[in-house]
Amino acid sequence: MTRDIRIYGVPMDLGQRRRGVDMGPSALRYAGLQARLQRIGLTVNDSGNIRVPVYEEIARDDDERAHNADAISQVCREAYALMIESVGRDEFAIFLGGDHSMSMGTVAGSLARDARVGVLWVDAHGDFNTPQTTPSGNVHGMVVAALMGLCPPPLRFGTKLLTAQQIAFIGVRDLDAEEKQATARHNLAIYTMRDIDEDGMASVVRQALDSIGDVDVLHVSLDMDSLDPSLAPGVGTPVPGGLTYREAHLLMEMLADDGRVRALDIVEVNPILDSGNTTSKVAIELTASLLGLRIR
Repeated sequence: MTRDIRIYGVPMDLGQRRRGVDMGPSALRYAGLQARLQRIGLTVNDSGNIRVPVYEEIARDDDERAHNADAISQVCREAYALMIESVGRDEFAIFLGGDHSMSMGTVAGSLARDARVGVLWVDAHGDFNTPQTTPSGNVHGMVVAALMGLCPPPLRFGTKLLTAQQIAFIGVRDLDAEEKQATARHNLAIYTMRDIDEDGMASVVRQALDSIGDVDVLHVSLDMDSLDPSLAPGVGTPVPGGLTYREAHLLMEMLADDGRVRALDIVEVNPILDSGNTTSKVAIELTASLLGLRIR
């Protein structure tokens, strides 16, 4: 795993309706992300934030089936370009959200690599709606479908589409009715909290990596609502019954051992809903585990 880390902030709250998630990058930095990674011997460069329009700037001729799609697309195009730059420098890229819609750009950038790429989607939700199936119009619930080319422009990015074989979901426990049908129809590898309860996290991680297959690079997209709200209260869409502290760390430790992860999204941190910046602190410790912090 490369030891040079590049951090970007994407202070975007346009993909959902609860304000405050745009402060996620600041909360993660304030909690000491860069210093924590430097203490484990990593070279860390923070390139600041992508410029994101605030909600009040956006014209109100909005598409009710995909709220703020044009503005989100603009931000994701920049995230895509920055990921391409980090790939060219052989850096490990960390993108701080912001809501999960930013990952349309970051994951598309990873897919553009001259390599076989797999994606691990660690999330309570499937994010597999489209403008035709969404119950809310919130783009952060369409990200994976968009990456697979199932959403119309402007929700398409990059030169390569994600395939069902390239992605595995871990920690899912809340799917909309039409999402259940769509994920089954596309034969997505979804490991729910019940799978983790029955088989254990170690087995689920192995199954997820096996389902993705023989790839060269992994991109991890970590939605902090994958954790139980008792551990990560500062998220926009909390769902009870999530990952425990040790389950989440074991996931990251096993991925560190695997050695193929080259990019990480940390999304949906909302300090307005948090208690003492707890969610950011947990996210930082998980990131340290992913990047090689060992118990012994």
